[in-house]
Amino acid sequence: MALVCVEDFEKKAVGQLEKNALDYYRSGAGEQFTLGLNREAFRRLRLRPRCLRDVSRLDISTKIFGEQMQWPLGIAPTAMQKMAHPDGEVGNARAAGKAGSIFILSTLSTTSLEDLAAGAPDTIKWFQLYIYKDRTITEKLVRRAEKANFKALVLTIDAPIFGHRRADVRNNFSLPSHLTLANFQGVKATGVGNAAVGASGINEYVSSQFDPTITWRDIAWLKSITHLPIVVKGVLTAEDAVLAQEFGCAGLIVSNHGARQIDTVPASIEALPEIVKAVGDNLVVMLDGGIMQGNDIFKALALGAKTVFVGRPAVWGLAYNGQKGVEEMLSVLKKDFEITMALIGCQSLGDITSAMVVHESKYAKL
Repeated sequence: MALVCVEDFEKKAVGQLEKNALDYYRSGAGEQFTLGLNREAFRRLRLRPRCLRDVSRLDISTKIFGEQMQWPLGIAPTAMQKMAHPDGEVGNARAAGKAGSIFILSTLSTTSLEDLAAGAPDTIKWFQLYIYKDRTITEKLVRRAEKANFKALVLTIDAPIFGHRRADVRNNFSLPSHLTLANFQGVKATGVGNAAVGASGINEYVSSQFDPTITWRDIAWLKSITHLPIVVKGVLTAEDAVLAQEFGCAGLIVSNHGARQIDTVPASIEALPEIVKAVGDNLVVMLDGGIMQGNDIFKALALGAKTVFVGRPAVWGLAYNGQKGVEEMLSVLKKDFEITMALIGCQSLGDITSAMVVHESKYAKL
């Protein structure tokens, strides 16, 4: 039976992943209200199509930081992807490259920067960064990313600690013993594999290694050690978006970390308009969280995002059939976006306007 939507890939993945990995990938923080809201908020937005417009030829390409993308979607950073399939990050990145998308490698990856660069040389690659208590570790990661031809740094700013993900605690989550965090040596590579009873190994690792004292002033330090554009990920308010601009960031990703940090924060798509209003003329504003179909992509672009990213959908494709599964998932999502573009009456991304998406409250309740 053909897989025709992201949910189909998720169902396949659920049947194939072992519980420790499955719950890690799919769970959110707390009661998981925001996890559901990331999807529900998209459903509350209505499309306003325009008719009798020539859509015989579509051009959905775009450029981000001078890099050509075939369409406005990339793959968000997700940790420890070899838990999903042996192809891991390399398979995911190769699939992104074939689709003309950006791939963001997580600091907490099971493939090193160097191996990812060698395995997916033709893919546009960004590196997601955490700042460690030992700053020399972070600086070395930055140097390695530059040497490996990564095109941007994505600093996650919403994780001084990791959120309370109840499933991980219940499962006493740990990285399987045959895997390591491949960007590191010693305990920094294996520390997620030794969770205490009644705890999550990933949370223990983060608490022991990540620097919870970082502030916006540390952006200046990061800028001083790299020539790469800096994107901050995890912005949900106009106030923080303005600070990102003031401290010299090139872009930001509106994100609630897949609803994995603190519950009852807004859905990413709900936070997007105020952020675009505050800095959209000056920063590259992007979004992740809740993207599952073509009209989700369209809605985010109409509300001001320049591109969007998906995390879990790529993991579902990977779990289903490795690199080929991600390729198939991206093909399904891209086709769905093209259908949306045509039926809304847009030949190119430049034809998309904010008037094409409104909140459901605009319409009378019958």
